[in-house]
Amino acid sequence: MSEPVVTRFAPSPTGFLHIGGGRTALFNWLYARRFGGKMLLRIEDTDRERSTEPAIAAIIDGLKWLGLSWDGDIVYQFTRAARHREIAEQLLAEGKAYRCYASPEELTTMREAARKEGRSKLYDGRWRDRDASEAPPGVKPVIRLKAPLTGETVIEDRVQGRVVWQNSDLDDLVLLRSDGNPTYMLAVVVDDHDMAVTHIIRGDDHLTNGARQKHIYEALGWNVPVMAHIPLIHGPDGSKLSKRHGALGVDAYRAMGYLPAAMRNYLVRLGWAHGDQENFTSEEMIAAFDLPAIGRSPARFDFAKLENLNGQYIRATPDAELIAMLEDLLPHISGGEALAAKMTPALREQLLAAMPGLKERAKTLIELFEASRFLWESRPLPVNDLAKAMLTPEAKALIASLTGELAAVTDWNALAVEAVVRGHAERAGVKLGALAQPLRAALTGRTTSPPIFDVLAVLGRDESLGRLRDQADSISV
Repeated sequence: MSEPVVTRFAPSPTGFLHIGGGRTALFNWLYARRFGGKMLLRIEDTDRERSTEPAIAAIIDGLKWLGLSWDGDIVYQFTRAARHREIAEQLLAEGKAYRCYASPEELTTMREAARKEGRSKLYDGRWRDRDASEAPPGVKPVIRLKAPLTGETVIEDRVQGRVVWQNSDLDDLVLLRSDGNPTYMLAVVVDDHDMAVTHIIRGDDHLTNGARQKHIYEALGWNVPVMAHIPLIHGPDGSKLSKRHGALGVDAYRAMGYLPAAMRNYLVRLGWAHGDQENFTSEEMIAAFDLPAIGRSPARFDFAKLENLNGQYIRATPDAELIAMLEDLLPHISGGEALAAKMTPALREQLLAAMPGLKERAKTLIELFEASRFLWESRPLPVNDLAKAMLTPEAKALIASLTGELAAVTDWNALAVEAVVRGHAERAGVKLGALAQPLRAALTGRTTSPPIFDVLAVLGRDESLGRLRDQADSISV
């Protein structure tokens, strides 16, 4: 490419970083990294009533959690309002814009008439060529762009292909409001130009904005950036993405126990494909990503696929890293404070030893947290209903007799305790499962866990015997 690639992610801080925004940021980041360029971050905070500091913090935090870094300082659009006004005044002085004195009532009448007639052009241009001396007293004008009246506006979109608008259908858009504040349309064009943005990658709900913004670029004699409008994300049923489908903030996915790398992998495959490959490292994504490979149809969000992918990432993550991720998550989840309070070097070692078995079934860090409870919950161990059903009087009697044999084991390890348990089952004339399942219930309070002999080894001799005695002692006499 002849010039360095510069992309930008430009969210409005009126709420959290939603999942669609996360994907847009990812696509901008990947494209910039692919071509050795920069991704800039601009906070479009011109809507002063709705823009909030907590929302800005949530956006920045969400990007950092996803592992998406930006280049240079964050640009805050509101601080550049004087520059935006300067450009509006320049266009006015050059005769490429004009003052419009239409009253709110007149504009409402125009809009209603246009809708009745099925016209997309809502403003009739009545002040386009009139002199300001004709202005009614006391009316503060807006400044409108003199958009082309004839011909076509064409965008060669890198995702949507060639898109054409008839200029007769496009309004003279407002550049400066009557209170002197610049509009979004003007601010975006000026900021993208001043930030030397070469590629605008955003949702296809901005496609018509692209045509209108092109008019501003051409009036100013500026180069129009390459545009790529990506389809929005829909729910699995094909309808617009809602909260029940997964239209949540990125922070919600962190709290649900998803891994950043898994989220990146899932988001990149929402609308983009590279052959049949499903799983990508960040390096593979960067090497393969390009705009023409983005589909034109809306991608469908599927929680089951995300969970399955997240489970794959959990199993592939080194055990020590998973423990660190789990510890980071504890302040954000229900019950996390209980584990945080008990986290000692000894417990951390137990978690590390148990992790190979724990992570085999876990699809999220929350499931990993729940599966780890048997390691750190206090005695007497809470036992769920399914596990209680396993602990029949007969099973408890088996456990009581087994406990005496296990107490004689001095070199406590998985192989040693396995030999004792198998031997006890044979002598009692029962299948191994008939002993192992109630043993699991007594030791973990659940019917699923890592392999039972590993559980005994990780819990250690004293804790294992203590839990078994708790159950043996509860036999009804």
